[in-house]
Amino acid sequence: MPNFFDILPVMKLLALLLISITSLFALVSIAPVEIGDKPGTHGVGAVSLESKRGNTDKNNYKASVRITYDDNVSAVTWGEVSGEYGDTNYQKNTDNLYAHVRHITKIDDKNLRAEYFGQIQNDEFKLIKDRFLLGAGIRYKLFELLNNISTDVFKDSKGYVGLGGFYEYIDYTSQDSCENNIRLNAYFGYTMKLEEKVSFSYAFYYQPKIYDFKDYVSSNKLELKVHIYKKLFLAFNLFYETDSKPPAGVKTDDYGQLTNFIFEF
Repeated sequence: MPNFFDILPVMKLLALLLISITSLFALVSIAPVEIGDKPGTHGVGAVSLESKRGNTDKNNYKASVRITYDDNVSAVTWGEVSGEYGDTNYQKNTDNLYAHVRHITKIDDKNLRAEYFGQIQNDEFKLIKDRFLLGAGIRYKLFELLNNISTDVFKDSKGYVGLGGFYEYIDYTSQDSCENNIRLNAYFGYTMKLEEKVSFSYAFYYQPKIYDFKDYVSSNKLELKVHIYKKLFLAFNLFYETDSKPPAGVKTDDYGQLTNFIFEF
């Protein structure tokens, strides 16, 4: 049985995360998925509830599920579905759905991968009635190279850079015209194990229109994930997202801090 003082730092970290929460919703982990990490079929779910009563009546609910199949040889495929709903004083202020599927396959035996992906979503309060995208790209495992330089620094790290493109169709609930776009997709993903029960991940995406780099979407996400018990985890997230040219009446920036419980099955 672990000594109380051995787990005290983790308890302090959990307390700090819970005190820091200003917005609660679920988000399946942003850590990069790699071939051979978890062979076979497995799932990850995240769910959270926020409810407040008194001077302000507030509710916020979100759930996410990701199913992954890893053949442990040459490919891994995963699909994720999530939805969120919220209201304040019985006035709806959040309503969105999201689904994403991605297939990753080996180009060589070491670092280079090909990716194919599709996505559908809607978001009532970003005035998005429907958004569909279909794309492909390549991904390079960066820290396999850096391990040759400094094993001590990067031995518990995984880093990836990706480059590709996708077709995007957007239909708005406002008077804005429908869009048919081709966008560049560039990203950096990183995850590091800080200690046995704690990991840190970061993801950055930059997605400009190929014919107008001033019209772009970008996102930055940080995640601190703590193992609590068996297959249960707590994840604390920070995010900052930008749409340089959103539909009329929608702000260009979204940012905040999030927390969610993650369970594996």
